[in-house]
Amino acid sequence: MAAIKVLNMSGAEVGEIELNDNVFGVEFKESLIHQAVVTRLANERQGTKSTLTRTEVRGGGIKPWRQKGTGRARQGSIRAPQWIKGGVVFAPKSRDFSKKMNQKAKKTALLSALSKKVADGEFIVVDELKVTAAKTKEMAAFAKALGLNKTALVVMDNDDVNVIRAAANLPKLATLPLVQLSTYEVVVNNKIVMTKAAVEKFQEVNA
Repeated sequence: MAAIKVLNMSGAEVGEIELNDNVFGVEFKESLIHQAVVTRLANERQGTKSTLTRTEVRGGGIKPWRQKGTGRARQGSIRAPQWIKGGVVFAPKSRDFSKKMNQKAKKTALLSALSKKVADGEFIVVDELKVTAAKTKEMAAFAKALGLNKTALVVMDNDDVNVIRAAANLPKLATLPLVQLSTYEVVVNNKIVMTKAAVEKFQEVNA
């Protein structure tokens, strides 16, 4: 097991925590991580777009003019695609974009992504995360103390409303309860910050 230092909200070292190699020392598997991210993005697509083809547009049942002798191009319907208010060629229709990924692969992808963060030094553990009130300045001071000048995700063991509200106005700082952590959130953020309690709970569940 590897040990990683534990910081307080001021950025000072207050101890260490052992990281289980079966959780935070997993082999990097780029293909699984890619699959997990694609699955997440695909499942967020609504797929509700729909336009009308020439067979669905109302009207246009009669030939607009006779085939020959008018000097104009032949036309069969005023609802053909080249006409204003005509149908759409290869019209997009509602469809389901969702993808499936089995639980074992999903878990492995998450552990692999977190292990990569640990290996790259982009994983931070804090002893606790508390604010006196839902004030942005407290979370801004916390981010500055830990050097979170790029995108960062703060993972908590519980759903602390004050912390969530205090970080809401910081565009580069996101908060998330542990139960909602996924591979996508780990990948899109530059650094991952987890409370000590969240790390212990995560290791207990995934070891």
